[in-house]
Amino acid sequence: MPSVRRVSHAFLERQGLTTVFGNPGSNELPFLAGLPHGFRYVLGLHEAAVLGMADGYAQATGRPVLVNLHAASGSGNAMGALTNAVASRTPLVVVAGQQVRSAVGPEANLASVDAPALMKPLVGWAAEPACAEDVPRALAQAVFEARLQRRPTYLSVPYDDWDAEAGENSLAVLDRRVLRAGAPGGEQARWLAEQVTSARRPALVLGGDIDSDGHFDEAVRLAERLGAPVWAAPSLFRLPFPNRHPQFRGVLPAGIAPVSAAFEGHDLVLVLGAPVFRYHEHLPGRYLPEGTRLIQVTEDASAAARAPMGEALVADPGAVVELLVKVLDAPEAPRDPYRPVPEPPTADGPRLHPEQVFAALRDVLPGDTAYVVESTSTNASWWRQMDLRRPGSYYFPAAGGLGFGLPGAVGVAMAQPGRPVVGVIGDGSANYGITALWTAAQQRVPLTVVLLRNGTYGALRWFGGLLGVPDAPGLDIPGLDFTRIAEGYGVRARHVTGAEELRAVLSESPGHPRLIQVDTALTTPS
Repeated sequence: MPSVRRVSHAFLERQGLTTVFGNPGSNELPFLAGLPHGFRYVLGLHEAAVLGMADGYAQATGRPVLVNLHAASGSGNAMGALTNAVASRTPLVVVAGQQVRSAVGPEANLASVDAPALMKPLVGWAAEPACAEDVPRALAQAVFEARLQRRPTYLSVPYDDWDAEAGENSLAVLDRRVLRAGAPGGEQARWLAEQVTSARRPALVLGGDIDSDGHFDEAVRLAERLGAPVWAAPSLFRLPFPNRHPQFRGVLPAGIAPVSAAFEGHDLVLVLGAPVFRYHEHLPGRYLPEGTRLIQVTEDASAAARAPMGEALVADPGAVVELLVKVLDAPEAPRDPYRPVPEPPTADGPRLHPEQVFAALRDVLPGDTAYVVESTSTNASWWRQMDLRRPGSYYFPAAGGLGFGLPGAVGVAMAQPGRPVVGVIGDGSANYGITALWTAAQQRVPLTVVLLRNGTYGALRWFGGLLGVPDAPGLDIPGLDFTRIAEGYGVRARHVTGAEELRAVLSESPGHPRLIQVDTALTTPS
């Protein structure tokens, strides 16, 4: 009779979950014993970095990824990073070790007494199998739930279960498949097409799911046939549309009143692949202008149910895009060329303006470069200078929690070794995931990290002004030299001081991870 471990490993292999991101403890070692040939274990030095790397890897591949964490303590360390994976709808399968079954009730050390409850506020599904024989089935459910819900799942497994016999029915799980079809039905399709084609002045709002699901180019075709202005949904974590396209109006502001103001004069707002809406700043007002209707299309049933206004269709946005492209008139070329890029300003003193840094990235690096960005105070500078026209060009922490950027960049680069990947990381956020540099060095990931050092939490200073708190303590972080930190982790690093030097360094292709530290002037997110 095969063991629970053997059947579980075989199931994971058949499902393609052979890359494991983890930071093991004693409870996890029995699961890791005898990993089959072809499995790859990617060690991270802190669970938050582990989760962030897996998040980036899963987003870049579009497939579920296995994360192995240690009981309650390791799972707790990863929960902050997990919020970003939840908001970006990343299909992570988190398997955590549990004490032996007989030790859970007495609350022995390293026992997680109610392990599923620890993670349930975040994950789409969480469980601990009722017995050892149920582990392979529960593991399969964790994988399928992650795929179907596009959300992380969590399974806690007592470590004595892995050596137990799996039972005669356990092998049935190996041949399981769970598929999903999300095209709207005939009546729904006719209704939606009629609403869009009869609108006098429609507007499109595209969410990160459009890029995550591979519909970037199709969304451009839809917008050009519709001739409508396009916004990206607020709190953007993936770019769903070329940011310099003549129809692109930018990222919607994350406040009720300015979102409503953006829709003035539009009788229909069609939202594809986004919640309605992920507000951030408290700027109250009407949800929509008078006379404006909103229709949301999303695969996320929870997002459709909780929206405070509008009509919703739970369906695959890609299928809806394809439907609308067919029913609309023949495609039109953009009426205007792509918008030109403005000349970047210079900063006073020895520091570079962030726009000078981003102009260098745009001019020197290939057009298909993927950027993982976690420098919130330079957000406005970023969109003024960049020209992103390819799918998968932009990743950002979906829930706003710092610590995704550096590990996420490592994960994206591991998933796409043939594509240039750059992490654009602020000095404030870099500290949250700094240990990912060690993994990048050990895996020899061809990643460039551009570290913007301004010595302060710039976004918080901006928020201090908005909230009337100009004297908040703890906003400055002087004395950090990331070149020395990076070299300590095994990553080559260089501190550049001028725009031409930066361009020269960026033009090199070293084939290994590197960090470029640039001192920049303080700017605001908008």
